[in-house]
Amino acid sequence: MTVLPARRLLLVHAHPDDESINNGATMARYAAEGAQVTLVTCTLGEEGEVIPPELAHLAPDREDRLGEHRVGELDAAMKELGVTDHRFLGGPGRFRDSGMMGAEQNGRPNAFWNTDVDTAAPYLVEVIRETRPQVLVTYDPDGGYGHPDHIQAHRVATRAAELAADPAYRPELGPAHAIAKIYWNRLPRPVVEAGFDRLRAEGSVFPAAAEVGDLPGVVDDARITAEIDGAGAHAARKTAAMRAHVTQIAVDGPFFALSNNLGQPIFTTEYYELVHGASGAPAGERETDLFAGVAS
Repeated sequence: MTVLPARRLLLVHAHPDDESINNGATMARYAAEGAQVTLVTCTLGEEGEVIPPELAHLAPDREDRLGEHRVGELDAAMKELGVTDHRFLGGPGRFRDSGMMGAEQNGRPNAFWNTDVDTAAPYLVEVIRETRPQVLVTYDPDGGYGHPDHIQAHRVATRAAELAADPAYRPELGPAHAIAKIYWNRLPRPVVEAGFDRLRAEGSVFPAAAEVGDLPGVVDDARITAEIDGAGAHAARKTAAMRAHVTQIAVDGPFFALSNNLGQPIFTTEYYELVHGASGAPAGERETDLFAGVAS
């Protein structure tokens, strides 16, 4: 029987780079502390736009080899974070990036958005029953900002957590396992506004700044139940992981931009909303450990 680490964290994301932007400091912290950190990415990000001109030939409307390239970027990012267990849902390329909401790519037969949730969820059930995480991190029902693959990742993660806990559901996928705590990625509005104030004051190589509403998961401060401080080495690892996603992210010191070339802050403290399970913090306080209150 395999002996698992005492603390086990599972993160479910839509495309390569989402994990580093949202959770890079958190992943680096727990990996450094010896926790098992498992990342499941649902697509290869085949429909992404390409930033460096010398890699533009990879784009979906040219050679359509961006997905395979992003596999390598994700591998490099995970090395920066110290994470050794990263997987693609159902194996690399089983589900294709669906493009932005309303794009014709949404309707492709193998598009993640166009896949029945109960078709995709068993692949994640198998991972949950194998790795037996106490904590799951994923997006809110809107996927943070309405991207179809992010919404679908939320749906699949939520459904898989439910099915994995049911002993009657497909026992051949492994013994049932109930996840103790589920979190959604969040950003507190005051922190985001302060970050943009800093960007405007300090300036960057980017010609303009994004807007607060462009960022995923921005909510009122009261919604935040946990924060993970990535100061120091964990922050540096997060930034290095973001740099590894060369086709998708340009980094300038404490700021970055996606393909729209609009600057935004890198948040090295990462924020969460607990939506399933009991908080391990005293009443009225935020957790500073996602495993707070969880038995090994």
